[in-house]
Amino acid sequence: MSDSILVVNAGSSSIKFKLYGIDDTDLMPLLSGGMSGIGSAPLLTVKDASGAVLEERHLEASDVPDVSAAQHHLADWFTHHHGTESIIAVGHRVVHGGPAFAEPVLIDDAVLRTLETFIPLAPLHQLGNLDPIRVLRQRRPDLPQVACFDTAFHRGHPELTDRFALPRFLHDEGVRRYGFHGLSYEYVAGRLRDLAPETADGRVLVAHLGSGASLCALKEGQSQETTMSFTALDGVPMGTRCGALDPGAVLHLIEHKGMTPAEVGHMLYHESGLLGLSGLSNDVRTLLASDRPEAALAVAFFCRRVAQAAAALAVTLGGLDAFVFTAGIGENAPEIRRRIVADLGWAGLILSNDANRSGVARLDAPGSRAQIWIIPTDEECMIARHTMRLPGRTAPGATA
Repeated sequence: MSDSILVVNAGSSSIKFKLYGIDDTDLMPLLSGGMSGIGSAPLLTVKDASGAVLEERHLEASDVPDVSAAQHHLADWFTHHHGTESIIAVGHRVVHGGPAFAEPVLIDDAVLRTLETFIPLAPLHQLGNLDPIRVLRQRRPDLPQVACFDTAFHRGHPELTDRFALPRFLHDEGVRRYGFHGLSYEYVAGRLRDLAPETADGRVLVAHLGSGASLCALKEGQSQETTMSFTALDGVPMGTRCGALDPGAVLHLIEHKGMTPAEVGHMLYHESGLLGLSGLSNDVRTLLASDRPEAALAVAFFCRRVAQAAAALAVTLGGLDAFVFTAGIGENAPEIRRRIVADLGWAGLILSNDANRSGVARLDAPGSRAQIWIIPTDEECMIARHTMRLPGRTAPGATA
C-alpha cells in the first residue's frame, strides 16, 4: 500500500478529514469525510475520491459529546475499514500560532503546551484543533503530526500593519494583529498564479466569505493586511460572530449591563453576526429566502461591511488589479457577490451578470478596471502540502 498523509481540520462541533496518497511529489485524494453535529446530532460520513458515499451513519449524541470522542470514532473507522499502516504523517489545521510560530511545525510536548496557551485567543477553534492531536498521540505516539497555522501566512507584516494603538508593552507581550484564514489565502494565491500569473503578482483582494469571514490584501502573492486581527472576532460580520465592534460597547455590557466576560464572549462569538442581526439564522441561504425585514437587513449589513473592508484594503495596496471570492458564501452565493461588487462600482468593478449566475471562474465584464474571480479554496490540500514538505517528516517508504 502506498504512503499517505491524513489531514484533520477540526472545529468546535465538527471534524473534517482528507486522506491523500503520495506519488513522488504529487498528492492524490483518496478519502474524505468527517463528523458533523458533535454533541447534538452526530453524523459520520466517509466518501471515496469520486464522491461516492462509503459510510453514512448517525450516532447518539451521548456517544459523541465532544471533538475528542469524534476523533476516536474516526480513528476506529480507519482501523477497521481502511487501515492506518500507510499513513506516514498527520497534518492539522491549527487556527492560532500566536507570536511563537510563523510556519508549520512538528508537534512535540513543548509545542503542544505552547499551543494550549493560545486557547483564549481563539476559544471557538483552538481547543477543538488540539483535541484530535492529543487523541492521535495516545493512539499512535510514533506517528509524526504537523501543526499548520491559519496565522502563519500573515506573519511578516510591517509593524505599521501589526500594531494596535495601545501601550507598546502589550505588543511586546503578543497583543497584536495576527490575521486568520491564512491556509485558505495561501491556497487561493497559488491557484490564481496558475490561472492568471501576471495578475497574481499584482494587487489582489481575496474575500474568504463563509461562516467565518475575512478579507486579505495580497501583493506578489504575499499578505499585506487582513481584516481579522488579535482574534477571529474582528473584521467583517460573520455567521454568529460580530466582526469589528467599538470596544466601548464591550465595556458597556460589562459595566452597565452586568454581564460577565464569559457571557460577553459567548454573545460575541455565538449570538451575533448574521444570527444576531436577523434573529432568524446564521445561514445566508435562509436569509436570502426569507421575506422578513430583519433578514434583509442582515444581508445588506454583511454586503456593505465586506465592500467597506475591501475599500480600506485597497488603500493598503494602492489600487486593485483583481478581486477574488472564495469559501462557502463567496463560491456559492451569486446574489451576495452581485451586491458586494455593486457597492464597489465606484472603483470601476463591473460584474458580468451571466457569468455570476453560472458560477464560472472569471466574472468581470468588459470594461471592468479589475478582474473578478471565483476560486474555490482547499485548506486541506494546503495542509497536506505543508505536511509533505516539512523537513524531518517520515520519508515516503518508511513505516510509521
